[in-house]
Amino acid sequence: MYAKRNYSFWMTFNWSRKPFLIGLIYSVVVIGLLHILELKFTIPWQPVGVIGIAVAFYLGFKNNSSYDRTWEARKIYGGIVNDSRSLGAAVIAFIQGEKDKAVKKELIYRHIAWLTALRHQLRLGRTWEHSENRLNGLYAPTICEDYEEKLHKELKNYLTEQEIDEVNKKSNRATQILKCQSVRFQDLKDQGYFDDFRHMEFHNLITNLYAGQGKAERIKNFPFPRQYASTALWLTFVFCALVPFGLYGLFKGNIWSESICVVMSAVIVWIYFLMEKIGDYSENPFEGTYNDVPITSISIAIEIDLREMIDDQNIPRPVEVNNGFLM
Repeated sequence: MYAKRNYSFWMTFNWSRKPFLIGLIYSVVVIGLLHILELKFTIPWQPVGVIGIAVAFYLGFKNNSSYDRTWEARKIYGGIVNDSRSLGAAVIAFIQGEKDKAVKKELIYRHIAWLTALRHQLRLGRTWEHSENRLNGLYAPTICEDYEEKLHKELKNYLTEQEIDEVNKKSNRATQILKCQSVRFQDLKDQGYFDDFRHMEFHNLITNLYAGQGKAERIKNFPFPRQYASTALWLTFVFCALVPFGLYGLFKGNIWSESICVVMSAVIVWIYFLMEKIGDYSENPFEGTYNDVPITSISIAIEIDLREMIDDQNIPRPVEVNNGFLM
């Protein structure tokens, strides 16, 4: 997530300079040929303007839908924050006694392991995402393409080797960690650490965490419908292809006005493709680019809260903004 007050103009332009340059070259070619060959072929601006309005409405729909996905993802992680704090408070309140500090630490650490596995899984690339931008460092750093090695290394801080071996055999490690947590709650209830009522409270919290994970996976694994995304792109291409022909009829007359026509055509092409790119890069709130939900930062903040609840000494530092980027 980009965490500064505003994107600078040059940062925005650098991100979207390719459509502008292509639009400029295309406009120079079209208007240059019309001028040199003295062709009479132009398109009245009125129908081109109508197409532009239709495309703008469609891009607005796409951007609103993309924003809804991002905001829903943030609300889902807000729910995970609340459920995680509730779990920590329940562990502290329901398991009493100084001798039970090790049990509290075990339960808290296993929950942190779940948060770690979940955020790693959500950062894995999908075919419809912009993973190439992370891999080449163009618009965002590499988050966790080295999934297997990095996750195993981090889980060793929270789980036993036996648990790690067990979850590594499964395809969805976060799901299996919550299962281990649920089984452990049952073992503690059988050992008399708490009664049936408190056990049911723990079970409800596990259910809520599974619900949060499932909602996040729904957004991650189901893309913004490709027919809507593709239609917006191709309609933008069609409109931008007509722009120089429509503007030439308004500006033709002398070399200076036609030069302004070239620049105006390029600016219009840039604006429309910029709107299209904003929606395109907001569709996937867990992909790890500048417009995503900062789940690493949120997860570390939860970990800090939980460790402080058990007076743990190894409290990590909050994730800091790096060149405007918050992971």
